[in-house]
Formats: sequence, C-alpha cells, structure tokens
Amino acid sequence: MSRVFVFFAAVFWAGLAGLASAQEFSGLARLNVARSGLSEGWRGAITLEMDLSQGVPWRVFHLDEPRRVVLDFREIDWSGVAPADLGTVEGVETVRFGLYRPGWSRMVLDLAEPMLVDAAGMQVDETSGRAHLVVELKPAGPLDYAAQSGAPYDPRWDLPAPADIKRTRPERPDWAPTVVVIDPGHGGIDPGAERDGFLEKDLMLRFARELRDTLRRSGGFEVILTRDEDAFVSLERRVAIAHQQGADVFISLHADSLSQGHAHGATVYTLSKEASDAASAVLAERHDRADILSGVDLSGADDEVTDVLLDLARMETQPRTEQLAREMVGALRESTGSLNRKAHREAAFSVLKAADVPSILIELGFMSSQKDLANLQDAGWRASMAAGIRDGLQAWVIADKAARALVRQ
Repeated sequence: MSRVFVFFAAVFWAGLAGLASAQEFSGLARLNVARSGLSEGWRGAITLEMDLSQGVPWRVFHLDEPRRVVLDFREIDWSGVAPADLGTVEGVETVRFGLYRPGWSRMVLDLAEPMLVDAAGMQVDETSGRAHLVVELKPAGPLDYAAQSGAPYDPRWDLPAPADIKRTRPERPDWAPTVVVIDPGHGGIDPGAERDGFLEKDLMLRFARELRDTLRRSGGFEVILTRDEDAFVSLERRVAIAHQQGADVFISLHADSLSQGHAHGATVYTLSKEASDAASAVLAERHDRADILSGVDLSGADDEVTDVLLDLARMETQPRTEQLAREMVGALRESTGSLNRKAHREAAFSVLKAADVPSILIELGFMSSQKDLANLQDAGWRASMAAGIRDGLQAWVIADKAARALVRQ
C-alpha cells in the first residue's frame, strides 16, 4: 500500500471530526468548477484543484495496469459538471467521476505516464465550511510507481470482501414465477458510451425499469435489478446478485458505441472464450473496464479444480442459454425489426460468466448510430423492445420446461 495513502487516511478523518463539531453539514458537497481544474507545472508536474462547498472525508491512492490515480470522497453532487470542465493536461488521458457506491463518490485520473502524489491536502474554512483540495503529481519511474500502487482496504470506505454466496432459494415448483435478473450496464463512475449529452448508463437504467414493469404486468416473472440508481456495481457483484437471488435467467443491457464502421440494430450476445468477430472483442474489453476503474482483479478468481467444476456446470447451462438467445432474436425481430444483420454473436463478457444461470447480453443498439440513439429516446420504440424481450422470455420458459421434462424422462 502506498505510504501516501496511509498518511492521508490518518489525517482526514481527524480533521473532519474537528470540523463537524464546529458546524452541521446540510446536503451534499458541490464542486465549484470556476475554481477547480487540472494545470501543468514545472518538469511535467500536474496539479488537481477541487473547490468544494463543504469539507468531506477523502483519500487518494494509485493503481497500476493501467496506471491511474484514484480519489474517493464522501458523496459529492456532480450534477452539471462534465470532465471537460476540469481542462486537459499532458499526462492525464481521461478524467472520470461519479457515484462509486451509495454515500461515496470516486474520481479517476487515467495516466499516460507513471506519476506519483507528491503532496496533497484539503484546507477548510472554519467560518463557511468551504474546502479546497490540492493534489500535486510528479513524474516517476515505472518501478517506483508499481511499488507504491495498490487498492487500500478500509471498512469505512470499502465493501466487505466477497463472501461465498449460496442460493438462498429452495427448489421451486414448475408453476413458480421465473426469476429474472436485469442488469443495466455501467453506472456511477462508469458512464459507458456517450453521445450528444446522452450517457449509456442513464439510458440503460431507464429501459431496465420499463422492462421490469412490462415483465411484472405480464405475470409469471419475479424481476430484480442489479442497480436501481446511478451507482457503480462491479462486474463480480452483478453476477453475485444473480446467484444470491436464485436467478433463472440473467439479462445484461447495453447500448455501446463503435468508432469504426456503421453498426446498428440490436444484438444478442452469449458467452464464448473467443469473440465471434473483431467488434465483439472490442465491446467485451470496453464492458470489462468497469472493474478496472474500481481496482477489482478477477484474473485469478478460478483455480484448476474450480475451472473443471464450472465447465461441468456450463455443459448443462450452455444449450439452455443458446435456446434463450434464439428465442430472443426471433421475438425481437417480430416486435421491432431493429436487429443487427448478425443478431446473435459471442464474446467473452465477464458479466455472462455465471456458470449455472442462463445469461445473455443485449446490445439494444449503438449510440454511434443516429437512428439507434433516436430509438432509445422514443418511448414507443422502447415499449416495443420491452415487449419483444418479454415475448422471448415467455417462449424460452415454455421451451426450457419442455426440455427439462424430456431429460427427466
């Protein structure tokens, strides 16, 4: 763990305690853009300044592969603030910020070159409560950077370590409702694709809520959302929710953007170790960036024994998933006709890796397509798309129960 983090972690909690005793806070801290931003200094140094309406607990640390500086705060109201408002400097490729989890916000500076925190501090006006945070970064060698990088763990900030989540639901009779977990892509600090002021995370959350209502009205479905607000949910947590809720099916919703080509129309994805085409590989890498932002590393999640057990589970789940994808493509073609020319594709999306839950990812369209973006804003089109997903699920439930009856015989 970086010595920088250890120092600031010890200071800001004590400082906030003294401030809280002098003044009661009301509402969330807000950023004064006019007095905030990035600036370049001597010999490649970079300074980040943040002027806040009130002091908040905060911390700063470095992460590697890819290199980035992370700042966590007690929740900040980012409304009306865009990354471009903070300016651009050599050495910082992108700036991202948003809700990390309820009550906490996160800012991420993606670095072009290794840079370490040289100094950082927050000054709070004892009279007004306003706060000014300054973080100074200086160039560093890759070895020094790697040695001081790592995600800290503090129970006051972080979620508990992942637990061994078991199904909480007993075996259900055939007449029981089908449990559907709907996963609106991205959220919080991870906005997803962006175009003309529209964010993928917002569009997907709105559609997920509408789809939930459509399924509930049809009867026969119990619906759970992996997020019902603009909050960050890690890929690992999304899959864990499906297991925890005893999901019969998992549907992840996205509407990505491709800088090359003219992709448009809905696409249904199923899991494969190898992407079915170059575009699928690009999208899988982009979707998995959510956990890169949060510092979660899933690369060592499976050992050899676990891999064998997962493969055995997938032998039963995979044909059910393929049936789900076929039914979904047919239903969406019937309901909207807004399908990609290759409507069923495969990719190594981490969010589809629940071995025992049939899982699909639906790209509702591409925000890089003006027509698709217009569809996503059209309530009538969204209603037709939701009805198509409902019809696909209903057809799959019938086919899946029939196939299981044959297996039992």
